[in-house]
Amino acid sequence: MNEQELVSSPSRHSRAAATDANHFILTFENNRFASELFGQFDQNLKLLEERLHIDARARGNTVAISGDLQATNQARRALDFLYARLQSGGSVESSDVEGAIRMAVATDDQLTLPTLERKAKLTMSQIATRKKTIAARTPTQDAYMRALERSELVFGVGPAGTGKTYLAVAHAAQLLERGLVDRIILSRPAVEAGERLGFLPGDMKEKVDPYLRPLYDALYDMIPGDKVERAITAGVIEIAPLAFMRGRTLSNAAVILDEAQNTTSMQMKMFLTRLGENARMIVTGDPSQVDLPRGVKSGLVEALQILRSVEGISVIRFKDVDVVRHPLVGRIVQAYDAQYAVQDESEQTDR
Repeated sequence: MNEQELVSSPSRHSRAAATDANHFILTFENNRFASELFGQFDQNLKLLEERLHIDARARGNTVAISGDLQATNQARRALDFLYARLQSGGSVESSDVEGAIRMAVATDDQLTLPTLERKAKLTMSQIATRKKTIAARTPTQDAYMRALERSELVFGVGPAGTGKTYLAVAHAAQLLERGLVDRIILSRPAVEAGERLGFLPGDMKEKVDPYLRPLYDALYDMIPGDKVERAITAGVIEIAPLAFMRGRTLSNAAVILDEAQNTTSMQMKMFLTRLGENARMIVTGDPSQVDLPRGVKSGLVEALQILRSVEGISVIRFKDVDVVRHPLVGRIVQAYDAQYAVQDESEQTDR
């Protein structure tokens, strides 16, 4: 990519509130990539404008960006990263643009001293499988992906839509493709969320498959469908309820326990002690969505307390700002968290 920067006084399109105004032009060599980068009807540039409060105007394979100095530099780093993604054979969706913006903003937020120097190019952790390459879309996702690389046991906890399970399955698929593990084992506790397992039709596999469907969906995103089916038939990929883990030693495997908030204390201890030689274990869950009977303590909540100082274990906590589904999901999570906080304060006052 050729990049030309022209710093000048504020143009007539700059934001009036900008104290350090900046204006520059980015030129991209590949016209097709530039078109994909800007998006249909320049929708990706409009997203940059909305999120960063800048002005971005495309013409051919160039884009003129103006606005606050820090915000325009964030836009440049995001576009640099996304263009490199296209050059390497990837694609750019609106969710990728959102992720690049979040990471660019986070890079500046982490600085302790203001500076006018141009920051280094945006870097994000990535998980690459033969079918798909996934880049971190939030700083917490970045920390999670780094933890998956270095730790044998990782807890990923937080609200729905933050990518905990999806990234865990992607990492497991990557380990399998690289030959670092011999198999993938995916498990969930078969706890009814308002429905009774026994009344579902079919044999045991058909009864529990609906509970394991999110794991299947993530797998098919990472590995071609025919290979997934063959791997399941050969036992290279195993998807089973948590109860089937008892008495086993899980070696040379990437093991994922999803929806771990619905494990009991004994189930969680049983699962964690299955860890064998050359195994990686990932535990994901949302402590705010426990479906256990009233009075039964969540094994995930207890484990996070008991194991908080154990060496070799990484705990990554996601928040509502890390939700990467529809933006409305993040606002829904915030609303529920606020309501629960009010209820907790009320209960403590009544006591």
